[in-house]
Amino acid sequence: MSADRPDDIRIADLADPVLTPMQVAAIAHVGKSEIAFDEDAVLDAACKKTGLDDFGPVDFRERLRVWLQSAEEDRDLGPVGRLSFYNDCVRYAANRLRFEDLMRRHPEIEDVEIVRPIIIAGLPRSGTTHLLNLIAADERLRSLPYWESVEPIPDPAEQAAADDVDPRLVRCRASHAMQSQMMPLMKNMHDMAPEHVHEEIEVQALDFSSYVPEWIATVPRWRDYYLEHDQTPHYGYMKRVLQALQWLRGPERWVLKSPQHLEQLVPLYQTFPDATIVMTHRDPVSVIASTITMLCYGDRVRRRRVDPPQVAAYWIDRIEALLRRCVRDRDRIPAEQSLDLPFHEFMADDVGAVERIYQLADFEMTPAARASLEAFMEANPRGKHGRIVYDLKADFGVDRAALQARFAFYFDRFPIQAE
Repeated sequence: MSADRPDDIRIADLADPVLTPMQVAAIAHVGKSEIAFDEDAVLDAACKKTGLDDFGPVDFRERLRVWLQSAEEDRDLGPVGRLSFYNDCVRYAANRLRFEDLMRRHPEIEDVEIVRPIIIAGLPRSGTTHLLNLIAADERLRSLPYWESVEPIPDPAEQAAADDVDPRLVRCRASHAMQSQMMPLMKNMHDMAPEHVHEEIEVQALDFSSYVPEWIATVPRWRDYYLEHDQTPHYGYMKRVLQALQWLRGPERWVLKSPQHLEQLVPLYQTFPDATIVMTHRDPVSVIASTITMLCYGDRVRRRRVDPPQVAAYWIDRIEALLRRCVRDRDRIPAEQSLDLPFHEFMADDVGAVERIYQLADFEMTPAARASLEAFMEANPRGKHGRIVYDLKADFGVDRAALQARFAFYFDRFPIQAE
């Protein structure tokens, strides 16, 4: 693929990154700290952070131990990567403490009903974030902005700022600004702007059972543990957190999304039996090229060395496993509650695709809703930060045609266009 637009961006130093002074300084600063992947240290830190000590059901501790052991086994995870993994574990444990405390103080939350959510399941980098944010522009629907997903349960002792801005949003804005300076091209691949709507993967992490650790470190031990265990109980825990979020503020009908749902269609449907489930489908070769480029770009700070072929090998296997489970379980979702949405059809008519989803979900497309969607489209044109150009062969040693042949089973099942 050649760079043929003035705003195209080619990351030419994936394998041998040229670090910015800020990146060098951050790695050196964090390198002075000792990070221990210890279960008690994580939980003690969460208790100290919140002033709480009741985590609810303790079965999560086994999964936390596997997370930590898996990260410890990743010998190339550098100081920044180790600190990020540890801090995420503390944050998830603290969020769990606050959630369990809220449920004890307000048991009526258990009676909150989540009715007919619209749930998007699709490969990472396949337009799911754009579709989610487009639908979430319709304010009749409840969605999960990134700032809220990072800290879903407010600290009851914390007061809003003078301008009535939630302190969780203030913290997220500061973190996002720092991240944008540290990794300036990340916004071109997957912008995590605080107010943009995010997936519920952060909520699932309160029960320490999702594929989220795989995006931070190389953790085959956790991957195997996660795939070998029924995720239905953990989807149930996520639903309880969503009940709490709905109780804290409406509206009552959700729009949700996560790529993980593609490999967990049965637990997803069993948890939300009245949901409308939209599955986006895109050429997995393009998905893989985007995914592994994004990961390798982040690895220049997270890891002691960047190994593009190893990243490619892991994620090609991982996405194949995810898609084989999708193909296996697709027909277990009732046709009257589900829609397959090819990427090329969505890109050709964004708002038209939402109209199809609304029709399936028995949700009216009002003039006001259409205006909100069109306003979002105008404010968020594709590639507004510039387009990243990917090169599988040059950067990863991967042959596009051979990779496409490997995913023939997926092309055979869904009407996907090769890109």
